[in-house]
Amino acid sequence: MSLDTGTEALARLAEERVDHRFKGLPPDADGLTVAELAAQGRNLFTGGFTTPVLALSAERLEHNLALMETYSARHGLAFAPHGKTSMAPQLFWRQIERGAWGITLAVPHQVRVAREFGVERVFLANEVVDPAALRWIAAELAADPSFRFVCYVDSVRGVELMDAALRGSARPARPVDVVVELGAGEGARTGVRTETECAAVADAVAGVETLRLVGVAGYEGEVPEPDPERVGAWLRRLSALAVEFDKAGRFAGLEEVIVSAGGSAWFDTVAEVFAEIPGLSVPVLKLLRSGAYVSHDVGHYRRVTPFNRVPEEGTLEPAFRLWAQIVSRPSPDQAFANAGKRDAAYDLDLPAAEVVRDAGTGTVRDATGITVTGLSDQHAWLRTEAGAELEVGDWVGLGLSHPCTSFDKWKLIPVAEADGTVTDYVRTFF
Repeated sequence: MSLDTGTEALARLAEERVDHRFKGLPPDADGLTVAELAAQGRNLFTGGFTTPVLALSAERLEHNLALMETYSARHGLAFAPHGKTSMAPQLFWRQIERGAWGITLAVPHQVRVAREFGVERVFLANEVVDPAALRWIAAELAADPSFRFVCYVDSVRGVELMDAALRGSARPARPVDVVVELGAGEGARTGVRTETECAAVADAVAGVETLRLVGVAGYEGEVPEPDPERVGAWLRRLSALAVEFDKAGRFAGLEEVIVSAGGSAWFDTVAEVFAEIPGLSVPVLKLLRSGAYVSHDVGHYRRVTPFNRVPEEGTLEPAFRLWAQIVSRPSPDQAFANAGKRDAAYDLDLPAAEVVRDAGTGTVRDATGITVTGLSDQHAWLRTEAGAELEVGDWVGLGLSHPCTSFDKWKLIPVAEADGTVTDYVRTFF
């Protein structure tokens, strides 16, 4: 699979018919293809869209893509953004066109989506011991010599299970590349806890023909009580593990060694520590995997983004806005909008009321004195302070926190320019 395959698959997306499956889209667009609807350039506010409707800012999306491309290049990092954030092949390809080495994913189904859309390099930041998934991966490797696949291993038992599955009828034409995952500490998520155990896992990989050790990796976001010092110390352990494996000859015969980390909260520390990695016997691919940057947010990731610590490097911009309509104003201090848990991320923070679009004049003003206090399945609870301007019929623009659980509530997301003109639609596959 390749760019040509991806282009063909994306073209098929554009030919998908708009209908009841896609919430928020204009009812009178039913039967049009996505391409035909995009070509109409309808306005998000006056073009027949129904509330609630989630939109991505075209300008902010492009800004974020460009910023992380520049940041990665400046720090000598290869970039495999985490695709689980959006599960949107259109965005995968925009990231690749912006210089990404490949796409990071979390489970085999997500890899199937990426492969359907021609992605040639996949870093699976997770263990895989499912025999059916491993047989499918082996078949993909056999069918496409250009396909590069890498995944985690963190136990001898896991290596044994992978080997047993891959030694079956779908034995890979080439070994499956794996990296030993170093755990971030006791009580953290997956990953080997000690360097001695890492060596045992690496020995197990060396003892089978179906797997090939190509590096080390982990996720610094799981470091307990993280701060720059603790995160930096764990990243230096990861780097030192690569050095020790290299000294032991574990990477003999490779063209490159992968050392990978990097969520969306500590990529500045990753860049700092990875810059210290000494030369090994083969070149090192320093692979960053941040994913939430693509849309950013107004809550959790706005608070934790490394750009707060290094503002001279740039600033990410929140690209999502959920538009809902005020359907009830039962008292001077309370209002209800028609978007709730089915529409908005709420696992990290409640949505934030940002702007109000007047139902009568169409003018947009700051949502001063308006606070989201809770969500029901299909309602947002709003507290309104004295003097807050808000009437039934007004549209309220809500900022969201946590990109991953924002994307996964919407199958087709309008991409709108600053004046509301919708120029594209992003299809998700969760």
